[in-house]
This record gives sequence, C-alpha cells and structure tokens, in this order.
Amino acid sequence: MNIEPDMSKVTAGRTGKPRVLIFIVAYNAEKTIQDVSRRIPAELQQFDTEVLIIDDASQDQTFEKGEEFRRAGKIPFKLTVLFNPANQGYGGNQKIGFHYAIQNGFDYVVLLHGDGQYAPECLPMLLKPLVDGEADAVFGSRMLTRDGALKGGMPLYKFAGNKILTAYQNFMLGSHLSEFHSGYRLYSVKALAKIPFNLNANVFHFDTEIIIQFLFAGLRIKELPIPTYYGDEICHVNGLQYAWDVAAATFLARCQKWGIFYRRNFDVAPDGFGHYAPKLDFPSPHAIAIARVNSGERVVDVGCASGYVGAALKKKGCTVIGIDQFEPPKEVNLDRFIKHDLNSDRFPLTLDQTDTVLLLDVIEHVQSPEKFIEQLYDAAKMNPKIRFIASSGNIGFMVARLMLLFGQFNYGKRGILDLTHTRLFSFASFRRLFEQSGFKVEKIWGVPAPFPLAMGEGAVPAILLRINQLLIMLSRRMFAYQMVMEVRPMPSLEYLLQSAHSESATRANRLPPQKASE
Repeated sequence: MNIEPDMSKVTAGRTGKPRVLIFIVAYNAEKTIQDVSRRIPAELQQFDTEVLIIDDASQDQTFEKGEEFRRAGKIPFKLTVLFNPANQGYGGNQKIGFHYAIQNGFDYVVLLHGDGQYAPECLPMLLKPLVDGEADAVFGSRMLTRDGALKGGMPLYKFAGNKILTAYQNFMLGSHLSEFHSGYRLYSVKALAKIPFNLNANVFHFDTEIIIQFLFAGLRIKELPIPTYYGDEICHVNGLQYAWDVAAATFLARCQKWGIFYRRNFDVAPDGFGHYAPKLDFPSPHAIAIARVNSGERVVDVGCASGYVGAALKKKGCTVIGIDQFEPPKEVNLDRFIKHDLNSDRFPLTLDQTDTVLLLDVIEHVQSPEKFIEQLYDAAKMNPKIRFIASSGNIGFMVARLMLLFGQFNYGKRGILDLTHTRLFSFASFRRLFEQSGFKVEKIWGVPAPFPLAMGEGAVPAILLRINQLLIMLSRRMFAYQMVMEVRPMPSLEYLLQSAHSESATRANRLPPQKASE
C-alpha cells in the first residue's frame, strides 16, 4: 500500500514541510513512555515533526523518564515534555495539547497514548489521508478487521461493550463508524480550531464528545485499521461510569437535534439561510396556512424566510409579497419582496388590497410582539375583510412541562425554546395578544410535534405523529407543540366613522328633495 502523501495538497509550514505534532498523553506511564517515544517512525522526518509529552500529574516518574529521554536526544525530532501541576483528566489533558497545536501553528496533531496500547508504527499510514486532504480526522480502528480486537487481547467484555455502545451511538447520531472508542486519533488542526473542544468533558468521554462535534460540524472522519494490543498497562477507566457518560452525551446530542435540550459544546452546525426547513408534508402551520388560502388571493408572507410557502401559494395562482430581513433564494419567484426589519417602528406597506397575511413562526422573534401587532392592525384598519393566519410554539407543550418538572429549561437552535425567540406563548396568552390589539380570533388549531422533520420518514415518526394528534383532541393546551390562529381585525374607529359618513351620505341622497318654504 502506498503511504507516501501527496505533498502538493498541503500548506507548508515555515520549513516548507507540513507541521505535525505527535502529542502523547501520559499518566503513570514511567515503564512505557520511553519505548512509545522511541517507536515513532523516523520516516516522519519528511514532515516538520515535534513530539509533545504532557504528563498529567502522574504519581510515578513519568515526567522524569520523559525528560531523561529528551536530554539523551534519542529520536530525530524535537521533543517537549510538560507536567501538569494539577491533574486535568484524560479530556482536560487533550485540551491542553490541542491548544498547543493551534497556538504553535501545526497542521496536524496526532493523539498517542503513553501506555503503548496504540502502535506508533502506524503513524505514516494514518497521516496520509490527512495530508492528502481526504479527511479532517483519521481514527485508527480496532474493529475494521474481523476478530482482530479479540486476537489482539481485548477482553471479551470490553469488545462486547464497544460493539453495543458503538451501535447505539451510530443509531442515535446517524453515523457509520466501526468504533467510537479508539484513542488513536489524528486531527487537522484547522478542523480542531472550528469546534469548541475546550467545552467538552475533562474525563474519558471527551473522545465521544469530539466525535459528535465533528459529525455535527460536517467535518470528515476516516477510519483505518490498526492492530490491537493489550499488555500489562493499568486501566484508569471506570467502565460503567464511562458507558453511562458516553450514552448520556450521545442522547443529549440527539435531543439537541430534536430541539429538546441544548449544550453549547454541540452547537457547531454551520448556520445558513433557510434554517427552518419546509414543513409541508405533515400537519404543520405551513401546511394549514397553504390549505386555508384560496386560489387567486393576494397574500403577504411576513417572515417569508426561504420562500417555500410563497412558492406553494404561487402554484395556487396567488399573488405573493414576501417580507423579511434576508432575501430568499433567487430561484424563489415571489411577485414582490420587501427587505424589512420587523423590529422597525412601522410596517412597510398598507394592507388595504390584501386578502391574507401570514405570520408563521414570526411573532415570537420580534422584540415587542404587542407593538408589532399594533402596527399590523394599523396597516389593516381600513380593510375589514382581511384575515391573518399566525402560529407560534406552545410553551405549555407536555415536553416543556416535563423539562420544568425536572429542573430543565433549555434554549436551543430550534423548537419552542429557540435561542432567537424573545417571547413565549401559551394558547391563552397568544389569543390575548391579538384580542388586546383589536383582533377577533375566529379559528384555533393545535399542531403536533414535527416528528418527520426531526426523525426522518418512516413508520415510527408517522405513528408518533398520529398519537400526538389524538392527544391534541384530548387537550391541545398540553399536547399541541404549536398553535395556529386565524384572526381578523375588528373594525377600527376610523373605519367606523368613515363608514358612518358614507352611509349617512347615501341615505341622505335617498330622501326626497325638501320643498322650499314659502
């Protein structure tokens, strides 16, 4: 197998070569640290390579053995040996080493264990995909070869646990890794700089959390087979605690995708226009609005986002004006688009000639919903036939109530507790918002949670959606994820006075002319 990297794809360091940091995490490894360092292949001199040993406050002579080896100059690489005065934990030690790699301008960093469990001889093979630009991280996997881990001495209970946890994690995260639990890892430093690894745990499931970050950030992970070696090294991992931490971190990450929980370290997905995906193929505010609008109506879509609702209404022959602070994609052909900040002091157009105004998942984002609704009423006050279809999340939703019961109130990137929301509503408070601004609420819908959007297509989300719909029939205040209301403005005093003048003139004209008095 060719393991010579394509050097043309690498940004060279100051020496004209890619800069590689071999980072050895060490704790109570006095018996193995020199041997691990010695086994680093000399062929890595083709790179600008440095070896960094960080002793995490060992209780033995790990630092002293490493420093002796450095002074003896027995490897052809620069060797730096550091000692943490306070134990930082397996994850905390990695954070320091990765920070060192970023701070010192390395291109790639290799995570190697000081106990000799992972073979340094594999380094040239593992580095190649990184240097060739084929991956942002490369993991050495003990599970890619059949029975290789067991033949290498991995205890059966660890093998089974690895398999079970990895299957669970792949299922929850939609990934396809052969194992999540190898400590032999190589990273692009540029990729590491994109994620907040400093917010991860300081203990052993740091490795799981950094994988989740790479997956959520859309970074590329490549696995390559490595030999398994289990010797007489001391295991510092509490297996049951580790399994629990891994399972919990994975579950919380999945829940963050569902908009239930929020963890800052997992908030790494690239933001872009169209954050809110179309919700047209299942019960949703968007589907309800499109169904309620009649063909040929004149519609104003406030907060039109990516314009997919307007595009659907265009197919019904409607005239659609979109309003938002960001322009929709060019392929969305609205009749007119108005770029406007909804927090401004006035609404950007009058609504005298409008049939329907859509306010879908918009009101909870504005700084003052009361002021915004008053602006809308003022813009529509001379059009008694206009209607508004508005939606918002229901803070009384069962999941939100349960979260509060267990002391959780997590804002996130989506869902009822979206980080961009400025106001939370129940059915009652959302209704009052309109009624106290001069509107009459005519229809109310409870909308189930968007299981197909969160979980994808399939039988399970379809069943959950149906169950949610049935529960809404029992209590929409508790089981509706969102609420939709159709409202109309009550006639304004200005309109009533104008109507009185107009009607009075019409009636007066019907009276017979009065004869002049003699």
